[in-house]
Amino acid sequence: MSNPAALATALPQYEVGVKIGSGGMGVVFEGTHRSLGRAVAIKVLPADLVGDPSVNARFDREARVLASLDHPHIVPVYDYVQTGADNLLVMEKLDGGTVYDRFHGAGLTGEQSCAIVLAMLGGLHAAHKAGVLHLDVKPKNLLFTSAGVLKVVDFGIAQVVSEGATMMTHAGEVLGTPAYIAPEQAMGNALTPAADIYSSGTVLYELLCGELPYDRTRGAVSMMRQRIFNDPAPIPRVPAPLATVVMRSIARDPEHRYRDVEAFATDLSSAATAVFGAGWLERSGVPVHLAPRITGAISQQLSRQPDALTVVTPPIRGMTAEPTRTMGDFRGKELRPASELMSRRGPSPLWPALVATAALIALVVLPFLSPATLNHPPSALLVNGQPANTTVEVDLSKQITVAGHATAAVELRFDLRAADVLLGRVRKVIAPTPEGTFETTFKPEALMRWLAGGAVTAEITLGDADPETFTLRSAAHPMATIMGAGSLLLSLFALANIEAQMRALRRGHRRPAAPYVAGFLGLLFGLTFWLFITAITTHEPSQPHAIATALAGAVAASAFVLATAWSARRSRA
Repeated sequence: MSNPAALATALPQYEVGVKIGSGGMGVVFEGTHRSLGRAVAIKVLPADLVGDPSVNARFDREARVLASLDHPHIVPVYDYVQTGADNLLVMEKLDGGTVYDRFHGAGLTGEQSCAIVLAMLGGLHAAHKAGVLHLDVKPKNLLFTSAGVLKVVDFGIAQVVSEGATMMTHAGEVLGTPAYIAPEQAMGNALTPAADIYSSGTVLYELLCGELPYDRTRGAVSMMRQRIFNDPAPIPRVPAPLATVVMRSIARDPEHRYRDVEAFATDLSSAATAVFGAGWLERSGVPVHLAPRITGAISQQLSRQPDALTVVTPPIRGMTAEPTRTMGDFRGKELRPASELMSRRGPSPLWPALVATAALIALVVLPFLSPATLNHPPSALLVNGQPANTTVEVDLSKQITVAGHATAAVELRFDLRAADVLLGRVRKVIAPTPEGTFETTFKPEALMRWLAGGAVTAEITLGDADPETFTLRSAAHPMATIMGAGSLLLSLFALANIEAQMRALRRGHRRPAAPYVAGFLGLLFGLTFWLFITAITTHEPSQPHAIATALAGAVAASAFVLATAWSARRSRA
């Protein structure tokens, strides 16, 4: 970067002073014209760009247009120089500070904020008519003269440095201040005055409520992604007439914004008059050069509300500093257009989507492939008079009678199981007759009645003998049991939480653990879905089918979430 001595050589008619500012687009030195005694500011564009012929050509073209702009709210350009080592702009020196300084200092009232933006829009309108876009509208580029007149600075500098493109590194560091750029600018699309309207609306949004329309806590790249893919948050704590104007100016689609800056200014002046009452512009203390159309809009609004109350608002202060990265912060780092880096495609979601689809098909089919009954050894027992060699239908709310053969008094255990999981147990000591037979009755546990739905595995054990198993079909409707209704509710709960994970990923939230959480939820969904289908179809629960369906659910959920994450990364990255 040039030092004052080098600048004095390039600008012999000026006495060059100390550095008074820096930003994403260059460094500013103070100076004085030797003959006229006029104080000036000398803008030095980043030295890294001087050797680029295309940058030099753009600088020459833009500087000529900037020097021709003449408007009370545009800082005048007195001269420009290209030395081969520097690109220099000589402008009016503004000593009144920036809007950023006032906003983060004493704060700005609503009247002052609207007046500042009206002045800014007046300057932008004049520039747009001359074919110049600003493309870097922000509070730090709005400066005051010592008399308090607001002027817009750095017109066209973004066009010179990067042809209006937002520049960033591979690590996601963004040149300049990304908080105010329009979505189409971040995407690298063709730029129109709508981009400056968006940035101006964002400035107005912040000045009126102290916040930005997007979450700024997750970094510059995340903020750009939000404005590309999400609508801005409604402006809080701002009266409806002003809120309507603000939200239209920052519409995500350029077609839904104001057609030009003057239309924006007209609606803003009317809304401010409706909210603050007569004389608001004078009370703001901010001198504004009004076009006839704007003056007419204020007068027309006053005629519609002649008895409106005068409203004085307290100052709003900016509480969060908005960092600006300069070219000096990127020495040794490659800067590329943000649209190029953000559009680089991540892993293809196709393969996890295919895996998820295959697993989902398996999950749905497996419960229907399970056998209606499991294979059980022959049994001589009678249950409620029905041979245990066949499926026995039992009302678990009533007494159960079991008859069979026994050689001595033993304990009878009656178990109900689903896929080898114990649902309940009844114990009773039996005493056989002299002929070696027995018949006993017992009442099942109350919980068995509510747990068992459809078909389950019953197991009767006499003393130390091997258990005898058979298929038991509950007389209760499956949906009146936990195996039926309970499993359905649990499966819906798991499914809703899987969808919540996917929805968060689609909205751009980073959740590295999402596939693992989804795997657990998918396991639960697969298991409960299998249990529900088994109960409804009155198939005896099979452990291998339960395990297979649960694993299919885990794979399907994890793969679907992974596919969603990769798809979101490709569309938002």
